[in-house]
Amino acid sequence: MMLKKLLIANRGEIAVRVIRAAQDLGIATVAVYSAADADALHVQLADEAVLIGPPAAKKSYLNIEALLAAALSTGCDSIHPGYGFLAENAAFSDAVTAAGLVFVGPSGDAIRLMGDKVSARTAAADAGVPVVPGSKGRVESIEAARAVLEETGFPVMIKAAAGGGGRGIRIAHSLIEFEQGFAQAQAEALAAFGDGGLYMEKVIARARHIEVQVLADGQNAIHCYERECSLQRRRQKVWEEAPSRALSPALREELCASAVALARAVSYSGAGTVEYLYDDAADRFYFIEMNTRIQVEHPVTEAITGIDLVAEMLRIAGGEPLWLVQGDVTVKGHAIEVRINAEDPARDFAPFPGTVGALRIPGGPGVRFDSMLYNGYQVPPFYDSLLAKLIVHAETREAALARLTRALKELEIGDLVTTRALFLALAADPDVRAGDVHTRWLEGWLVENAAALAS
Repeated sequence: MMLKKLLIANRGEIAVRVIRAAQDLGIATVAVYSAADADALHVQLADEAVLIGPPAAKKSYLNIEALLAAALSTGCDSIHPGYGFLAENAAFSDAVTAAGLVFVGPSGDAIRLMGDKVSARTAAADAGVPVVPGSKGRVESIEAARAVLEETGFPVMIKAAAGGGGRGIRIAHSLIEFEQGFAQAQAEALAAFGDGGLYMEKVIARARHIEVQVLADGQNAIHCYERECSLQRRRQKVWEEAPSRALSPALREELCASAVALARAVSYSGAGTVEYLYDDAADRFYFIEMNTRIQVEHPVTEAITGIDLVAEMLRIAGGEPLWLVQGDVTVKGHAIEVRINAEDPARDFAPFPGTVGALRIPGGPGVRFDSMLYNGYQVPPFYDSLLAKLIVHAETREAALARLTRALKELEIGDLVTTRALFLALAADPDVRAGDVHTRWLEGWLVENAAALAS
């Protein structure tokens, strides 16, 4: 049974992305919007739109009752959560199902299992997937945490068991830093996620962040190969590419097979991402977490495989079995995605909301621009600063970098300060061009290049 009418419980470029995928499949779409988003592009493109509350996200995009009421009043049979907001909220998945609607994503039980970093580590280990050395479960007290230190040593990472986005994380290089960081991480996790639970992992020096895209229908599962997301600022990804140039064919096969094994072990359904740290020095990978939603960086996987991941989510949610087998998925060329944010890199990435002036969107072969922008659009100050994603694809990584540089030069978003200049500089950097980066490389680069960004 294909879905007939879909409510998109999100905003911005991901809402636009889901609306387009649904309409391509003949599914009617309903947008929701806050009072701040009345003129947003996703509202204009959907077949219907419903006002769900004031600008504050907790009174609109995080308001489960308002979202369900909008879906039911417009005759929807399903809800797609996008990413962020309620996308990995098990209670929302449960509530959608209890209302007689289809949640386009995994079950609440799967979200709970994989959303808790401790239970996810346990599930991964049980499925035979290597995990970073660390605590075997939640660490409830500073005394228990000190005992874990005997195995991990320093440096050690203290991490929130719930949530994500880099919050509730501290790295300690000494006992004093550890005891201070433990209390800080606990308080931050409780404030951000309503759950102060922590766990601990050994810090891997010069780690790369590599993740595997999976698709599953609850019984069958496949992978769509990997993406590398090592260029990060404060543990937030800014640049993603696929495939990773760091992996040998044998290690790639092992890594991707482990992600499929985990998806099968937890009876996963929908699109998901299994994330790993790759230790260059030891040539080993370790599971860190699973994201139970579509990712911001999913277009690079679509570019190299030709698979519409959002469309596959909709088909699976509609009850269709996964029609792809692993042999159907092949990689062609190389893709890079950069996140165009309304932020000023020269001012510690301060948000820069405002009105879009002259807008020139890059084009040509192998160029994709996912956005919610149009001339005169007023970027509201209430939400994430992501404006667009620029994705390029070419036969080789070198050609993709050249195409990225050309597309960035072509891009114009008038009257706003964005991260465009940052990516032009990164695309020209020798280390980036050589692929010689790791998860902490960018923060050092930003310190060294602060003056250049300011100019």
